[in-house]
Amino acid sequence: MEFRGAFTALSTPFRDGAIDEAAYREFIEWQIEQGIDGLVPCGTTGEAATLTHEEQGRIIRICVEQVKGRLPVIAGAGSNSTKEAIELTSLAKEAGADATLQITPYYNKPTPEGLIAHFKAIADKVSIPFVIYNVPSRTGLNLLPQDLKRIVDAVPQAIAVKEATGNMCQAAQVVEYCGQGFQLLSGDDFTVIPLLSVGGQGVISVISNIMPKAMSDMCRLFMEKDHQGAIDLSLKMAPVIRAMFMETNPIPVKTALRMMGIFPRAEFRLPIVPLRDENVPRLEAVLKEAGLL
Repeated sequence: MEFRGAFTALSTPFRDGAIDEAAYREFIEWQIEQGIDGLVPCGTTGEAATLTHEEQGRIIRICVEQVKGRLPVIAGAGSNSTKEAIELTSLAKEAGADATLQITPYYNKPTPEGLIAHFKAIADKVSIPFVIYNVPSRTGLNLLPQDLKRIVDAVPQAIAVKEATGNMCQAAQVVEYCGQGFQLLSGDDFTVIPLLSVGGQGVISVISNIMPKAMSDMCRLFMEKDHQGAIDLSLKMAPVIRAMFMETNPIPVKTALRMMGIFPRAEFRLPIVPLRDENVPRLEAVLKEAGLL
């Protein structure tokens, strides 16, 4: 299974504390119409940490049903509890996801041996490919390339990594150690082109929630060797990418989806709260400058 191009880490719309299924289905359809290459429900941007298992399974099922096989779906199913990750991965497989996204266990900070045991236990219980998610800023643990290689050698279901360190030396070493058959995806919107240049295949993106066509086109142009065209799109997106991280993700991007009329409201679950009042006009100004409002 190959994942190439731009995959949106989908924001989850809520209404009065519950999943807004109608808005979610419309959002997925708009993403497909805009030319996105794949979708990732129940990631960080989708506020997965605040979802019940039942809700997570339902969101993945809604996404798979709406996609109807037109795009690959990589479902967030990770946890710092191996038992819970197995349960979530089972739900994702039952819902029909093509693969799962498995974060390195946060807070626990396992040793390399613990990481291998964690991912092997998931693979032994549920037969579905998965993408390992390395995001030290949220987990307190950096999965180094040499340790990733040990996991890949021990666990055939581990077919890709979402690399969110922003460290291009580390990204290049992933390709060097794990081989070009192992897929490298960016988890950092700021450094997609550099990551593609060292052997990456694409990105799991935040900004593609609101600019799916631009991010998909940028990846495609780079892979077609139209590097200047890709750089031009990268420069166009840069101010918007910065705005998406003016506060903790997914606060700005969900607020932008509401401002653009794609979501009917920007409702969050605690401990995530709405964008601070002083940042609302800043975000509006950036979106207007980019032609999104």
